[in-house]
Amino acid sequence: MDLHCEAILDEYRENLPRFLEVKEEILSSLKSTFDEAGLLLAGLESRVKTESSLAGKLELKGQKYKTLADITDIIGLRIITFYIDDVDKVASAVERLFTVDWENSVDKRKVHEIDSFGYLSLHYICSRPDFPYRFEIQMRTVLQHAWANMNHDTGYKSGVEVPKRYLRNLSRLAGMLELVDEQFSLIRSELTDYRRKVQALVASGNLDEVPLDGDTFRSFLGLHPFNQLNRRIASVNQAEIQDVPLMNFMPVFKAMGCNTLGDITRIIKEYSEGAYQIACYQIGLTDLDIISSSIGPQNLCIAFILKRGGGRAGIKLMFDALNGPSESNESIAAFLVEQAQDLPFMNQ
Repeated sequence: MDLHCEAILDEYRENLPRFLEVKEEILSSLKSTFDEAGLLLAGLESRVKTESSLAGKLELKGQKYKTLADITDIIGLRIITFYIDDVDKVASAVERLFTVDWENSVDKRKVHEIDSFGYLSLHYICSRPDFPYRFEIQMRTVLQHAWANMNHDTGYKSGVEVPKRYLRNLSRLAGMLELVDEQFSLIRSELTDYRRKVQALVASGNLDEVPLDGDTFRSFLGLHPFNQLNRRIASVNQAEIQDVPLMNFMPVFKAMGCNTLGDITRIIKEYSEGAYQIACYQIGLTDLDIISSSIGPQNLCIAFILKRGGGRAGIKLMFDALNGPSESNESIAAFLVEQAQDLPFMNQ
């Protein structure tokens, strides 16, 4: 290695502590920005080029660099996203945080060959006003990252080194992974549109048009459909209502034959009186001053099952679904069936 390259190495050694410090600062800035934006990443990697790696680079093309500042990847970071469209979101965040050297940055997604799926990274050369050296930030999807690592592991370098039959198979696999990457983003986009449409339908009150599933039931709960019944039950003892998650009722309503949110609203309308009568029997002679927000939907289900002839077996299945199978569910179901026979709603 000549004196020129040795001088660059000396500059590297002298500034290594600062390189390590800046790398951590950049990493922290990126993490904070992505957390604030709600961007979920598959990975965020960083490194400072080792002395041996830099020496190898200088031995190959040391005359290309006048000073250490001409080497743009002493500090390198890689941001790995789950979805293709998140790469552009990440890039936008990087552009706001740092100054991008557009002349030396490259979007390899726009210049790739048919067999280069794993190398479709977006590469930015960046700088900060308080730091005289540039740094590199690569952005790509988790599938692109995995393919690049696997392809590198096979020793694949060029069409000359790999027999054509293997090159063809690699190209086919690259195409398949690229299609998978695109489809993941497309599916996410379509699901987002679906959720927005569902939320709009729920908000508009057109509940008969909304199929019952996890997303729609979650939106439905946002309307607090059981609040009126719960408040009526709470008034029996002037009790406080403690909110608890109610998503576990979704499969119970499905098992009761509900296919739309409109079906649930009809159950609320038809069986609220029965649910209230059951609650009065449960807590009317107690001094209970705190009740769970699950009491309303639970008693609705009990009233529905009893009125429809589901009996003890139906009540037990409901408690098994809500709380997990237990021997006590059988005795609770038997008690409820016996006591409910004398309630007015059962004879109407």
